Amino acid sequence: MLSVLAACSFLLASSQEAPTPDASQKAAQEPSRAEMLQVLSEAANAKPGPLTGAIGRLAEVAVPEGLAYADAEGARNLLAATGNLPDDSVLAGVLSLREESDWFVLFSFDESGYVKDEEKDELDADDLLDKLREGNEQGNAIRKERGLDTLELVGWEKEPFYDPKTNNLTWGTRIKSSAGGESVNWQVRLLGRRGVMSAELVIAPQDLQAGLPSFDALLAGYSFKEGHKYAEFRSGDKIAEYGLGALVVGGAGFAALKLGFFSKFWKLILVGVAAMGAAIKNFWSKLFGKKERDAGGPPPLQG
Repeated sequence: MLSVLAACSFLLASSQEAPTPDASQKAAQEPSRAEMLQVLSEAANAKPGPLTGAIGRLAEVAVPEGLAYADAEGARNLLAATGNLPDDSVLAGVLSLREESDWFVLFSFDESGYVKDEEKDELDADDLLDKLREGNEQGNAIRKERGLDTLELVGWEKEPFYDPKTNNLTWGTRIKSSAGGESVNWQVRLLGRRGVMSAELVIAPQDLQAGLPSFDALLAGYSFKEGHKYAEFRSGDKIAEYGLGALVVGGAGFAALKLGFFSKFWKLILVGVAAMGAAIKNFWSKLFGKKERDAGGPPPLQG
């Protein structure tokens, strides 16, 4: 399988070498990463930064130059375009417009109540990973029934970490598909007064280190609105029935059949969002080493 980085390096190196006639024709047929980013942006009707984007009525995020904001409708359209059923819990999305790192993040809110952070010093990474793998196996059973590739939870990309200054819980897992592709499931939970905002980063493993600084900078510009902040908890507010550890286990997304980076983007191409044709299919096939499915493939998944 060709990785994202290897494929991009190959394309870059090819463009720097004296091309043969065949290579020139091949390059002309393949869209660039810039063109692919345009596809995503148009699918979500995203507005380029700098701007301040609303995340429902609860929060907002400062979107800098180089990123683009999609409102709830745009973010749900992106889910639909990538072959997933629209998810009404998705409130907004932000996409990277930078060619050096393709990623997007989806924001959704769970009005579960105030999550106490008493477990912040007791998060057992090994135990949580075992529980995540149990959930993954349950998800794989459903994937097999639907004719989908199964997923292997390889391990932690980042062990669960809670920052008491920001009240953010972060973790990352590395996932391998039975078809050979790999993905990083990078999750952040932003604790608020009445529940938890999820920020789900969709990114290829090879882009992670390049993309994390801009993603972290984006979250630094996130804030709950007045009356919804974690520090504004008052006696009598609803308290969640679970703690930080359960947020990690419940946020894996495997049982819910959420697809990772590869499946989302591959389905995006298969439904022909930008009608760029076979050239895009060939490009992403090489990029991710995924085999094209015929028109009678599996049904879209619920996100």
